[in-house]
Amino acid sequence: MRKWTSKGLLGAGLAAVLAFTSACSQEEESGGGSGTEKKTLVVGTDAAYAPFTYMDKGEIVGFDIDVVDAVMEEAGYEYEIKNMGWDGLFESTRQEQLDLAVCAITISDDRKETFDFSSPYYQSTHMIMTKEETKVNSANDLKNMTVGVLNASTGQIAAEKVMGQNSPNLKKYESDAVSIMSMKNGAVQASVADNTVVTEYMKNNPNEKYNTLTDPETFGSEFYGFMFPKGSEVADDLDAALKTIIENGTYAEIYEKWIGTKPDTDVLQKAAQQAVAS
Repeated sequence: MRKWTSKGLLGAGLAAVLAFTSACSQEEESGGGSGTEKKTLVVGTDAAYAPFTYMDKGEIVGFDIDVVDAVMEEAGYEYEIKNMGWDGLFESTRQEQLDLAVCAITISDDRKETFDFSSPYYQSTHMIMTKEETKVNSANDLKNMTVGVLNASTGQIAAEKVMGQNSPNLKKYESDAVSIMSMKNGAVQASVADNTVVTEYMKNNPNEKYNTLTDPETFGSEFYGFMFPKGSEVADDLDAALKTIIENGTYAEIYEKWIGTKPDTDVLQKAAQQAVAS
C-alpha cells in the first residue's frame, strides 16, 4: 500500500479543491447551478401603437408591455426596453441587437423565414376606417380609393391584396397614427389598420365621427407573437412562460385591463397547436 505523507495529503487536498472549483465553474458556464444569473434581455418596441405599446408621461406602457413583464417575471429574466421605429425594430432583431421585439407583430410565413416567433398571444383582424361621409361596403371598395397604411405591415399586405402591390393610390406611413391623421386631413380617403388600434383611437376621440368596417371574407384573423432572432437561445424559455401566464389567469387580467373584454384563450391555444403541427 502507498503511504500518505503530510506532503501527499496536502497535494491530494489541493487537487480535490481545484477539481471541485473547476466543476463548479464548468456548471456555471453551462447554465447549471442554483447561483447562475440569467442575462438581462433587451426588448425592442415601437411605442406608437396604443393600446399595445405607447408613451404615457414619458413611460412606455401598454398591453404588450404588461404581457412582456409578466412573461419575464415567470421566466426569471431581468430586461430593458428600447423604443425605436417600426422598420428599425425588424432590422435590429435580425442583426441580434435585440433579444426579442414586441409591438403587435403579426406572425406570418414570410416573417418566419427571417425570425423565430413565440406562440400567439393576441388575435386580430384588419379594419377599414373612413370619414363619416365616405361609405364603404366591403374591402373591394378600396380599389377605387386612396388608402393609408403602416409601411411594411400586414395592413399594407391586406390592402395590396385588393389594390395591387404597386398601386399608386396606396400611401405608406411610418405609423398607424400618421395614416389615420392623413385620412382625417383628407390626404387619403381610408386607413387600414388593426381593429384594436382603430377602436382605441375612436375611444380616445369620441367627438370625431368615422365609419369602420371589417371584412372577414377578405381580411382574415391574424395572431401576434414575440419576435426573436433566428436560433434564439431564450425563445423556448419565454414561450413556456407565455403559455404559463395564459393558463394561470395572469394573461386574462392583463387583457381585461387593456382591451376591456375577456380573452378567448382557447383560440390562442388552438393556434399554437396548429403552428406546431405545421
